[in-house]
Amino acid sequence: MLAPTLEADPATPTTPDAMGDDQLMLAYAAGDAAAFDMLYARHENALYRFVKRLLGLRLSAEVDEVFQDTWLRIVAARASFSAQGAAWRTWAFTIAHNLAMDRLRVSGREVQFYAHDEDGDGLEAGRLFSRGLLNEGASPSDTAHPSAEEIAFWRAAGRRLLACLDELPDDQRAAFLLHHEDGFTVEALADALDTHFETVKSRLRYGIKKLRECMERYLSVLRVRK
Repeated sequence: MLAPTLEADPATPTTPDAMGDDQLMLAYAAGDAAAFDMLYARHENALYRFVKRLLGLRLSAEVDEVFQDTWLRIVAARASFSAQGAAWRTWAFTIAHNLAMDRLRVSGREVQFYAHDEDGDGLEAGRLFSRGLLNEGASPSDTAHPSAEEIAFWRAAGRRLLACLDELPDDQRAAFLLHHEDGFTVEALADALDTHFETVKSRLRYGIKKLRECMERYLSVLRVRK
């Protein structure tokens, strides 16, 4: 995706790779198109994955459009971004969240079960399973050379997690992904979702409870391994 070309500001630093996200956004707003390219390169994969998992399999055909709309909104709002407000990453993921949730509401999404692999994402999702649902046991990265059996286990666990995520209510799935995958604190989530702190905590608590119930077979295996 190419950013609109703006007149460069000679005062803008020439090494965007050394700048933080907030600085990059301010530099882009001042006319440095290379700063936008760096932001896009840093966050393309994480934003795309977030949108894809939030929309779920049923709306998978709309992932690219929502993803592109997110970046178009970021471009359009470049002049209004403030480093004194939310961090750029929080700001950008909030835009993606709002666009995806709007799409889910319009679609009248029905909760269904999908045992899908999200284009071979099972192993990566297995890491999310380990990080987000457990504070115990092993993860795919615990050993330098995991066995074929271990890799197969984590791929299967990851595929199951993606299916379990698809069963969650949209607001619980969004809270879980933002908190456990993208590192939002509960406070940042409350601000980003424009809701109360306790509401966010409840969404996370109920969402994780449902995911643990859905993932019980894999949790049981890990408990036995310990």
